[in-house]
Amino acid sequence: MSSEITSLITFIESNFTGFSSMPGDSSAFILLIAFAVLSALEFSFPKRRFPLKQLRRSYQTNAGLFIFNSLIISASVTPLLMVADRYSDQGLLSYVEGPAWKALLSFLLLDLLLYCWHRLSHSFDSLWMFHKVHHNDPYLNVSTAFRLHIVELLIITVLKSSYIVLLGVDKTMVLTNETLLTLFVMFHHSNISFRGEKRLGQAIIAPYLHRAHHSTERSEHDSNYGAVFSIWDRLFGTFTEREPLEIGIKNSSPQTVLGLVKFGFTPANPVPVAAYEQDLNVNAMIAEAAYYKAEKRAFTPGNELCDWLEAKRKINRIVYGDRPGRRSQPYKSYILAVSSISFIRNGKYHEIIERFCCSAYYPLYRRC
Repeated sequence: MSSEITSLITFIESNFTGFSSMPGDSSAFILLIAFAVLSALEFSFPKRRFPLKQLRRSYQTNAGLFIFNSLIISASVTPLLMVADRYSDQGLLSYVEGPAWKALLSFLLLDLLLYCWHRLSHSFDSLWMFHKVHHNDPYLNVSTAFRLHIVELLIITVLKSSYIVLLGVDKTMVLTNETLLTLFVMFHHSNISFRGEKRLGQAIIAPYLHRAHHSTERSEHDSNYGAVFSIWDRLFGTFTEREPLEIGIKNSSPQTVLGLVKFGFTPANPVPVAAYEQDLNVNAMIAEAAYYKAEKRAFTPGNELCDWLEAKRKINRIVYGDRPGRRSQPYKSYILAVSSISFIRNGKYHEIIERFCCSAYYPLYRRC
């Protein structure tokens, strides 16, 4: 293992100086060429064949959103270079000997930072509200890499700036890291597939891994958060290998630049039409499912709440799908679920309610 690390450091030392000394214009040119090559591969050998009209609209929307964001924060890399210019002589990397080690550590820690941020964006409604803009492209392609809401991009810029100050990353490493990161992100969003892709996925996020992340099913898209290396997902238990049936997010959402900007400010879990009636129907479904579970064990007392919780998880997964963070007040909704069913067989649920209210759970219910 130590010999592999030594070889990697030697490789970086021999190549880093030449690559990192390139000006910003050269970096932009490299990214443009990479974008053109990946786009050509998508059109010639697509993994999934999308209608040309919809695919063209996806490219136009994503390009428009990229231009909109760039006009506001100057393509995001400019403020990072300004921060690096001021704080590059400070930070934790000043204690590391050798430019190769500094380059390697700065890139690994940047990737870890983005993994953590990405995972948080799926865990909290206040962050998913903006991040869902990136996920709503039903025609995943290389341009989807640039479908970011301006608020999310601003937050990422602040996080990267903090990382630069903390580590003391210089302008050269910032430009190099951003170029490499963008190349990897464009690559894993590409609608392509190739021989050896799974083997490559053992080290980095390959396109087949990121397709699972863009699944419409939350159980699938809450995985493979990595930007470059797949080691973080493997290490933290968020790695998965599966081919999604559908890509995007459930329910209709806008596919224009202005529509996406507005869409980012809509609640992560929008209230559906006739929400009250729907909740009543859902609660009735939960009660019905819980009833059959209780019936199978001949209404033996002691498991009523467990029956209901299990039924609730299954029904909510079916009804609410991939909308993260949906929460209900469990004990109030338990009573409502039981009460909302239109017919109660043999009066058994009345007994369940009475036992529940007399049990140790009732004080908890009163606090809900």
